[in-house]
Amino acid sequence: MAKKLVIVESPSKVANIGKYLGSDYVVDASIGHIRDLPTPRDLPADMKKGPFGKFAVNVEDGFEPYYEVYPDKKKKVAELKRLLKDSDELLLATDDDREGEAIAWHLLEVLKPKVPVKRMVFHEITKEAIQRAVNNTRDLDDRLVDAQETRRILDRLYGYEVSPVLWRKVRQGLSGGRVQSVATRMVVERERERMAFRSANYWDVDGTFSTQTSAKESFTARLTSLDDRRVARGNDFDDLGNLKSDKVIQLAEAQAQAIAGVATTATATVSSVTEKPYRQRPKAPFITSTLQQEASRKLRMSSKNAMSVAQRLYEGGYITYMRTDSVTLSASAINAARSQARDLYGAAYVPDSPRVYAGKSKNAQEAHEAIRPAGDTFRTPAQVAGELRGDEFALYELIWKRTVASQMADATGSTATVKVTVPVVDSGVAQSAEFTASGTVITFRGFLAAYEEGRDTEVLAREGGDDEERRLPKLSEGVSLDVDEATANGHDTLPPPRYTEATLVKALEEKGIGRPSTYAATVGTIQDRGYVRSKGSALIPTWLAFAVTRLMEENFPSLVDYDFTASMEEDLDRIAAGDADRVAWLTQFYFGDQKEPGDGLRAMVEHLPDIDARAISTIPIGEGIVVRVGRYGPFIEEEVPAGVDPATGEVTGEPADPRRVSITDDIAPDEMTPAKARELLEASDDDGRVLGTDPSTGHEIIARAGRYGPYVTEVLPAPPVSEDAPKKAKKATGPKPRTASLFKDMDLATIDLDAALKLLSLPRVVGVVQDDEGKDVEITAQNGRYGPYLKKGTDSRSLETEQQLFDITLEQAQAIYAQPKQRGRAAAKPPLKELGNDPVSGKPVVVKDGRFGPYVTDGETNATLRKDDEPETITPERGFELLADKRARGPVKRTSVKKTAAKKAATKKTAKKAPAKKAATKKA
Repeated sequence: MAKKLVIVESPSKVANIGKYLGSDYVVDASIGHIRDLPTPRDLPADMKKGPFGKFAVNVEDGFEPYYEVYPDKKKKVAELKRLLKDSDELLLATDDDREGEAIAWHLLEVLKPKVPVKRMVFHEITKEAIQRAVNNTRDLDDRLVDAQETRRILDRLYGYEVSPVLWRKVRQGLSGGRVQSVATRMVVERERERMAFRSANYWDVDGTFSTQTSAKESFTARLTSLDDRRVARGNDFDDLGNLKSDKVIQLAEAQAQAIAGVATTATATVSSVTEKPYRQRPKAPFITSTLQQEASRKLRMSSKNAMSVAQRLYEGGYITYMRTDSVTLSASAINAARSQARDLYGAAYVPDSPRVYAGKSKNAQEAHEAIRPAGDTFRTPAQVAGELRGDEFALYELIWKRTVASQMADATGSTATVKVTVPVVDSGVAQSAEFTASGTVITFRGFLAAYEEGRDTEVLAREGGDDEERRLPKLSEGVSLDVDEATANGHDTLPPPRYTEATLVKALEEKGIGRPSTYAATVGTIQDRGYVRSKGSALIPTWLAFAVTRLMEENFPSLVDYDFTASMEEDLDRIAAGDADRVAWLTQFYFGDQKEPGDGLRAMVEHLPDIDARAISTIPIGEGIVVRVGRYGPFIEEEVPAGVDPATGEVTGEPADPRRVSITDDIAPDEMTPAKARELLEASDDDGRVLGTDPSTGHEIIARAGRYGPYVTEVLPAPPVSEDAPKKAKKATGPKPRTASLFKDMDLATIDLDAALKLLSLPRVVGVVQDDEGKDVEITAQNGRYGPYLKKGTDSRSLETEQQLFDITLEQAQAIYAQPKQRGRAAAKPPLKELGNDPVSGKPVVVKDGRFGPYVTDGETNATLRKDDEPETITPERGFELLADKRARGPVKRTSVKKTAAKKAATKKTAKKAPAKKAATKKA
């Protein structure tokens, strides 16, 4: 009996959707995209020299793309075709966004169905939503496919034209991208601001005042003005440490101390009291970008991890689709949120009419509802606590709170501001000082009872913080106050805070760059490419990013211009809405305007000026010192004036070579000051830093910075050279100097002679034992390429710490050797977690710790956990999905070059078929 075939993207959706649809439907997964633009080297031989040879896109004829099915998806395609033969209808149920529409179109093009085809869309995986979707299908939206195809071709043109320039002028293997290059530039610009930043010092005074009544009440206020001239705070200074306005006064320490000393002997007077109502409204429900921001602030999740967890919650039927820039809620969702708020907090916490939110996006083209708990009624966190654990539970709770709070009443209260005047004539600074105190009292918490949005602490600190929620005494104008205490406080202005993943996503969204569904991938890409690294939550650009950004700014300014990049997103939205033609738009982008053809991408690349690779990769840090990005990494360089000895400063009359030292990205660019650079240069001079003389040998011991890290070595006396020796004599075969690398916790700048001699004493003889034949054999402690270890004859055992090289005793060493040695793979370990029986194989699935990391297995198929999968918190559904993905990809085939070439030749006829007209990107 024929059935209806439903194709979804992810294997983890199959079971639930199949259960909701019943036995008349067969549900299978495409596992993301099934085909894409191949790399030019993978094109059929007869196409490599044709119009498709450069991009796999014919830019001369309507930007026609050529696609190939992924090699690891051919088995899946064959399986879908087999299922389609036994079906009387095809339902394409991929995600309801541009990416999902493109996947559905590619399936349609490859499967070539002869039965009716319908597009089935849903935003949550619940029984009601799936049954509504199957009864309300639509046609494929060609406009969304066009928009996604344009985006894919655009990215191919951008990357394949720009990246080779980076290879030639900066470093081989680099890449440029439409969004990643702009995101990298934003991080680099922030670091430049920090490098140019000059801290300013300013002082203020805090006073503690109390009423002169029997019920003495006290409060704290801060000095805000002197003789009606405002006292400077942190946000009154620019990044160079200068005051932005001459209307404010910058207090020095002596002035602040003088005011504080006089104030404690004076009587203060309340000069004004103002009070106004306070009202705070709840934030809109989550969209993709705000979810990533809050998950970063509140849960310390990376953008990539947050989206991975959200994906599992969506596929498990807990939340609605998580790639969206729409803040609207359906009528049923609004009713569910209001009902739940009323039941949990009371009728007073729910406004009379539902709240309706409007998003900032001009064209919210993704899913058409905000991220919220799934279903027409929401499950509370307590109701899902038995099903969700770890990150999944935490993120669901966050989404639930935000959704319910969005339909709750405003938080209300009052804000009071009190100004107090204190005479300070005797201070010699001013006649009178004005102190100000503000306090907000929340009288009705409203939505705050459910949820309060997080704030970025670094931003608050730089801006001087915000008024805390506190009560002030009931005061009136003219009342006298006692000054209990006055304290002068010094402050230094703070540099602009570095981007975190949350603030970078927020900045990209505000500038209109990229789309919510791409933010996590963009942040991950710039880190994977080596342009940005993480330190805590901060994103720090590498020196490589400085070089790449400078090249882009000077030679491709429009491609990293924020407004131009945002306008490209708007143009793609216009294509998706049917208001623009994709071929015309791509023609203008690549070839330029007919009136000004030089402004196209191809003309930019073909008419590049001579790029000075050395200048591009040079970053000045001051006082004649620069950082250069070389082929093997960054290094510091200081030009030494001709005729000056860099060590002694004496004039020699001969030009001196520049001083250089290799560096790593461990030191942030804004921390690489001239002083720090000279410290590294001095520690790495060819002669090294002399630590002293070894008393046992009389040889000089020095510390150096080498290519493979810091080390200590001894200086051996030069062997005598005979006058009769030939000029090109062979190298001496005398004794080699002892050398030892520094331990990880040692610093090249501070290591002393005693520590160096201990390092040079290695290997250390721990003791002597007898082998099986009764012969004496030494056990030595040595530091090797892979860490510290013990050696007894040919038998080696690893040590846990470097310090054990000096501390381990013979008894401890014998105890280590008494344990059986683990050769190759370690002995079998118990499972880390049990996930239950696999729905496909029916066998128990467990999480194990393998040689290359944790993996899931059912005894037949093994699947390595992804970067964001934690063994402790992985769900059964996620484990089953990984196994299904591995089965679909099949075993890895290793073929020789000759066989591969033959295989391509065999498929030559297939390659000659007319290229398809649509394209889509491979989905991560």
